[in-house]
Amino acid sequence: MVTRAKILLPGCEAIAEAAIRAGCTHYFGYPGLALRDIHECMARRLPAENGTYVQAENEIAAISMAYGAACAGARVMTSASGTGIGQMQEMLSFMAGAEIPCVVLNVGLSGYSLAGTLPSQADYFQATRGAGQENYRLVALSPSSVQEAADLTLDAFDLADRHRNPVLVLADGIISQMMEPAALPARRKKALPEKSWAVGPREDRKPNLVTSIYLEPSALEAQVWKLYKKYGNVSTREVRFEEYRCADASLILVAGGIVGRVARTAVDKGRKRGMKLGLFRPVSLWPFPAEALAEHSRRAKALLVVELNTGQMVEDVRLATQRPDRVHFYGRTGGSIPSSFEILHEALKWME
Repeated sequence: MVTRAKILLPGCEAIAEAAIRAGCTHYFGYPGLALRDIHECMARRLPAENGTYVQAENEIAAISMAYGAACAGARVMTSASGTGIGQMQEMLSFMAGAEIPCVVLNVGLSGYSLAGTLPSQADYFQATRGAGQENYRLVALSPSSVQEAADLTLDAFDLADRHRNPVLVLADGIISQMMEPAALPARRKKALPEKSWAVGPREDRKPNLVTSIYLEPSALEAQVWKLYKKYGNVSTREVRFEEYRCADASLILVAGGIVGRVARTAVDKGRKRGMKLGLFRPVSLWPFPAEALAEHSRRAKALLVVELNTGQMVEDVRLATQRPDRVHFYGRTGGSIPSSFEILHEALKWME
């Protein structure tokens, strides 16, 4: 087994390097405050890899360029924060409807519209509910470390191609900027998947039409149900989560992203004090690991959901459990991150 050497680098740079090693050849984006690192890295590295970097005038232009390159069969990436992702929603709806793979990095920041650089998880609904037409869904992955951000970025490209669907990587403002030792994934050596559906001049490929526009009701209904079945397959195959000391826990903390790391520390501190705490960390926000969480909820006396918002993932947790009255919520907003002691203090309220 080959051990990969670790190097110290920020989250955004780890994501950029992982994308290139995954075979990403085109990056289009608008450089917001929390995204400068990934733009700088892509602008420097992609031309050296015979790839293309374009700084777009805004997020709408960036996702439109990404759509075009992805339709031609390229492995494509773009990025934005919550408001920018909102501007991309129309084109993301087109891409999901036309079954076009693409990887989108969403760096969650606090604030309304013109956000600051502090972390937030307020984009959960936006990422998991398909904020567009006709019930589309995006695969959404939530890393809690620089290492996981790199690993999930590599996986995101494979997931996008496997299911012909856009994939979101949700890295909050802390994960994207913090520096940690991480082992970058090995460069893809095997050939990338052949995309027989793609458009563009190719002697070995028949002409293709890529569209999400179906004007006949019967044709549109057939496409909607086709995607529905695909999402069902995704929700069965691509569920990801972490369990930590849950087997005998009387109270399970449910947290993701950077909060999942703080919650893990809270579990360890609580165990030293005799508190039977566990951690359940969703890694795939959609598909949500409902079945695994439901199993834990049958054993534990209570679940405490900790988020950097006013309560969004807590709704999926309540839907997953048979006793939603046992699900409690603790949230922080404005860029504040709870300490492990604050989480412990909140957990004590629900231990009895």
